[in-house]
Amino acid sequence: MTLALPRRASAEFAGTALLVAAVVGSGIAATRLSPGDVGLQLLENAVATALALGALILMFGPVSGAHFNPVVSAVDWWLGRRAGTGLTGRDLAAYAAAQTGGAAAGAVLAHLMFGLPAATWSRTGRTGGHLWLAEVVATAGLVVLVFALARSGRTSAAPAAVGAWIGAAYWFTSSTSFANPAVTVGRALTDTFAGIAPASVPAFVAAQLVGGMIAVAALAVWYPHAADTADAVVVPHLTRENEAR
Repeated sequence: MTLALPRRASAEFAGTALLVAAVVGSGIAATRLSPGDVGLQLLENAVATALALGALILMFGPVSGAHFNPVVSAVDWWLGRRAGTGLTGRDLAAYAAAQTGGAAAGAVLAHLMFGLPAATWSRTGRTGGHLWLAEVVATAGLVVLVFALARSGRTSAAPAAVGAWIGAAYWFTSSTSFANPAVTVGRALTDTFAGIAPASVPAFVAAQLVGGMIAVAALAVWYPHAADTADAVVVPHLTRENEAR
């Protein structure tokens, strides 16, 4: 039996909050430290995000699985619903709410740490088919990666592998790899380097959901028994029996 849902949801809230704080905060720092050099700003933002994500997976993975992403949680529920593995429908609702709330809190936290107003709607429009395609690719790749790691028994590599994918996708996708509906919502609350205008959010989220569905289809071909290890996404959860070890 896995740990109690409130405990796991609180880990998802805190982990997603700190992830968004890292994304937004490093973006603010980058623009202040490297004004006028957008390429260097993006590099600083990408490195900080990738490193923070790896550390947060290590921190919260044993508690909640360190999903930090409603698409990962939704695919975990979908694949495991018949096998009795992964998240239940109740778990999914709690995780998605915690992740979205945590993302908003993380944007506020980053603002406060840099002496800015708690939240400001972003004015950075991000729209266009090329950006939506990039979000499909970034999200699909992320989801296949985490389930492939679980199915092949390599979840110990998740912190490095997931951080590497997101850090690399900052550069090889035109959207800079949001790949996460909760993080996308959180980034709408900051009018800084990492922001996205609220009007651009629905299309980004839709593209991310499409990426999740493509990942499900890909997993059915490449890892047809991925549902058997849904409990190990992203990192195996603690159980009440082994919690004290």
